Amino acid sequence: MNNPVKAPNLNPRQKEILNHVRKHGEVQVEPLAEIFNVSPQTIRRDLNHLRQLGLLQRVHGGAVVHDGVANLGYEARRNLAAEEKVAIGEQAAALIPDDTSLFVNIGTTTEQVARHLINHVGLLVITNNINVVNTLIASESIQLMTAGGTVRREDGGIVGDSTVEFFQQFKVDFAVVGASAIDEDGSVLDYDAQEVRVARAIIDNARSVMLVADAMKFQRSAPIRIADIGRFDYFVTDRMPPEKFRVRCEERGVELIVSPVAKMLKNAGMG
Repeated sequence: MNNPVKAPNLNPRQKEILNHVRKHGEVQVEPLAEIFNVSPQTIRRDLNHLRQLGLLQRVHGGAVVHDGVANLGYEARRNLAAEEKVAIGEQAAALIPDDTSLFVNIGTTTEQVARHLINHVGLLVITNNINVVNTLIASESIQLMTAGGTVRREDGGIVGDSTVEFFQQFKVDFAVVGASAIDEDGSVLDYDAQEVRVARAIIDNARSVMLVADAMKFQRSAPIRIADIGRFDYFVTDRMPPEKFRVRCEERGVELIVSPVAKMLKNAGMG
């Protein structure tokens, strides 16, 4: 459960807004105005005040929680850019042929890739994500293997030294990896040192590596480097990345794929 906000210089409504954004990951001005029965202008002033205190980041029409050193809760991450993640998952799964082996790492976007693999045949899926197992277990044409290690109750991820050693036993065709943040200089980042060690083992033991992440990851920061973008063969996202990052991808031979489904969602005003 989320702890109530304890922050100076906040009135009761602003504290409730901050609790709301921490729970859901993202908020919009108009719904908040209805919830608190105040004008949109009042909510905008509240959000700007919270931004000035470094407690959240403003985005078009609303705000997201500021998260420089600690990751969001699982439900908040799952709710952020939800439609875009579905589209990314569909696009990424289409790149994976039948009768192949692959790793699927922890993450709400990698889970969407798994959901779109359900009709593939002849796959061997090796994962440290309990949610991926629960998604694919219904398919009789997909063989599943799970890593050993410590299971995190909050998101179903499996991490630890034994998890790293588990992945080092294999050499698979593909790896599907997510990230918590991406820097324009090409750094792919996360928050948890144990999770990063597992991600590196996954990257090192796959013939082809795919990064899946929505464009909001360029607005976030995280302190631990997973790898440079050059360690990936594909980057599947929902929006064209910043120019500096695109140049880095081109220099490193990374195939940049912007999901056409995500484009349609945004054109329809759903993203």
